[in-house]
Amino acid sequence: MYQNFVSTASPEQGPPRLAKLREIMKAESLDGWIVPRGDTWRGENVRARDERLAWLTGFTGSAGFAAILDHKAGVFIDGRYKIQIKSEVASDFTPVDWPGTKLADWLIAELPEGGTVGYDAWLHTPEEIRELKEKLQPKGIGLKPCDNLVDAIWEDRPAPPPAPFIVWPETYAGRTHAEKRAEIAALLREAGQRCAVLTLPDSIAWLLNIRGDDVPSTPVPLSFAIIDDTGRCELFCPKGKADDLRDHLGADVDLLEIDAFLGALGQLSGPVRIDPKSAPSIVETTLRDWDIRIAEAEDPCILPKARKNDAEIAGARAAHLRDATAVCRFLHWLDEEAEMLAGDPGHGLTEIGVVTALEGFRRETGELRGISFETIAGAGEHGAITHYRVTENTDRAVRPGELLLVDSGGQYLDGTTDITRTIAIGTPPEDAAECYTRVLQGMIALSRARFPKGLAGRDLDALARFPLWTAGLDYDHGTGHGVGAYLSVHEGPQRISKGSETRIEPGMILSNEPGYYREGHFGIRIENLIVTREAPALPGADDREMYDFETLTYVPLERRLIVASMLSAVERDWIDAYHATTLDTITPHLDGAARDWLKAACAPL
Repeated sequence: MYQNFVSTASPEQGPPRLAKLREIMKAESLDGWIVPRGDTWRGENVRARDERLAWLTGFTGSAGFAAILDHKAGVFIDGRYKIQIKSEVASDFTPVDWPGTKLADWLIAELPEGGTVGYDAWLHTPEEIRELKEKLQPKGIGLKPCDNLVDAIWEDRPAPPPAPFIVWPETYAGRTHAEKRAEIAALLREAGQRCAVLTLPDSIAWLLNIRGDDVPSTPVPLSFAIIDDTGRCELFCPKGKADDLRDHLGADVDLLEIDAFLGALGQLSGPVRIDPKSAPSIVETTLRDWDIRIAEAEDPCILPKARKNDAEIAGARAAHLRDATAVCRFLHWLDEEAEMLAGDPGHGLTEIGVVTALEGFRRETGELRGISFETIAGAGEHGAITHYRVTENTDRAVRPGELLLVDSGGQYLDGTTDITRTIAIGTPPEDAAECYTRVLQGMIALSRARFPKGLAGRDLDALARFPLWTAGLDYDHGTGHGVGAYLSVHEGPQRISKGSETRIEPGMILSNEPGYYREGHFGIRIENLIVTREAPALPGADDREMYDFETLTYVPLERRLIVASMLSAVERDWIDAYHATTLDTITPHLDGAARDWLKAACAPL
């Protein structure tokens, strides 16, 4: 998928759609209806036909949900979207701070005893429904699974994409799907489980070495699978989507229609492993209806997928070299544009122009399969909107004297990239350089981290925030997310954030992206991707096993925003070493003026 700039937010359409939904709620004797952002497969990106939250409310963020009552319509959003939602939803909808406000608490405060809240059992997990029931039932509020009410009033709902699934070559995967199935089967036998139900498409993609084109930016095959303790597997997918995979999958993987999935659950022998945090609730209720023993545990593919093997890491390095070359060409172009703006402020550079140019440089590699997410190109005050998406309606000129935040990534067969650079267009705004330098200090601290085996993302998060904290500053998003191998640019379970309990292990690829956002003025974020590895032993140290990070992203930092006097000697040395490596790595792939630009951009501080 490549970027378009059509405005999908329709605040004016929200009120009439809300009225229709309330009519059908009344007909179904429901006092509330829950509208999640996600789909059956729990992905960050969803098909157009599954954009129920955006269709109903106008809110286009990648996380959140709505709770619709007869007198109030709450839209629950986190700190990333507190600015964005103001322009996307009508006054009929009430923004709710989430996760600060829990859905159950909000429902208890708004509904009388005896109320009933409906939900689609394909769109909520067993854990979500269980937690809601535990809080609501003592207050006399019931939950009722129903056919989706939004779908019932969505008359022009888009059709599903027709593109077939493809094979992901073993060259990039590093292992055959038979080897992966054997690994998962061994995990099941060790746990005393007969089989596992897989409902996350990135897990299925990893397990079977396949990819798809069903959702924007993330090459996953929307499907379900069941793998047993011998390694045999059943793949449930829409008709015709996997016809070209039969030779690749072989005799130990059966292809079935997706409509046969629920029926197949009734034929299983327990214990059946399901992930209560990701499986649709209907999977659990179907198994219970058949009196089949359930074993609740994490999707068995999650951690093996997160621990990249040598071939996947080699692919990531190759993808990042290719991508960094394209980004350097773009930054050179942007500098030339900024010079023209200095002489002619009406030159005509816009946010859409920035996005289009960057995508063009990536396309010129000849290897780009699509963008890994919609490019964020926020100039001036738009940079303070953490997940800003430029549209034809919001596009604005890039002007001298402001910052431009560009967060983007590419999907290549050998890897997935994600990089953010904040650029000064002319003289930067007051305080911007000092804020940028603090963000950079946090990024450097995490890049240099050396830490004992067993630490989780929450143990590392403060390293990136500390330089900001000392000035009373912070940011309302995690410091880092996992990244897949030609899969999701936001991959779990590994994260670097205040609440992440997953241990960081060798092979895990993560982003390193602290930031700072001043509403109405500017936004700053600097992002590299890093991969966890075993740290070399230090002379005289004990024998404790330690990890550190290898940097994958090599693109110059914005020298015009670095206040050198704020840096320690170690930080200066890190920046100079990073730029020296960038120069050595990227120079052979550039020529002419772009090569000269890189040399200047990477000069020692």
